[in-house]
Amino acid sequence: MDNNKAIDEQLKEVKRSFRLMMNGMAAQSMRAKGLDYHVNWGVSLLSLRGKAKEIGKNYGLALALWKEDVRECKILATMTMPPDVILPEVVDIWMEQTHTLEIAEQAAFNLYQHLPHAAEKAYKWIASSREIEQICGYHVLSRLFIKRQEPNERGINEFIDQALSAVMSNSVMLKKAALASLMHFAELGIVYERLAKSALARIGYEL
Repeated sequence: MDNNKAIDEQLKEVKRSFRLMMNGMAAQSMRAKGLDYHVNWGVSLLSLRGKAKEIGKNYGLALALWKEDVRECKILATMTMPPDVILPEVVDIWMEQTHTLEIAEQAAFNLYQHLPHAAEKAYKWIASSREIEQICGYHVLSRLFIKRQEPNERGINEFIDQALSAVMSNSVMLKKAALASLMHFAELGIVYERLAKSALARIGYEL
């Protein structure tokens, strides 16, 4: 069996498994909250993590899963894609094709924070005109700050400028993501804490 056929078979098996894990009430609840997927089985993230563990990291299958317009396939793709193998251009395509906050958050947590070029992508996204990219960028930066990854001087200035702009936006989700990242930035040490507090004070916010 060639590799493409093997991936096709794996993909079919994975999609069949969603039927066994499906949760109609969860899917209906997501639709009611505006999470409108082409196909949504309502499978829990815990079940998807279990499936991802069973599969392991698999570049070919992750690419095939992402191409499916199915909530569970997209999330599983972010869980099974090896972060050290995915090309930066493919990351850009995935980001462009991300249309729900759930997928953006899952991709940030499961994959993007582990990329060798994670910070570079995050700074690019927080400066994007697309809100979903900005939110994803702040989620990635939050994870990097939690892992004690300190930005350079240029990164600090860029981050603070963009984060202040996001905090002053009309979007609740963007504001929340930016404030969370500022909080984790402040936890890097006393200098970072002072910078964050001073920046927020300029716009009438307290950390």
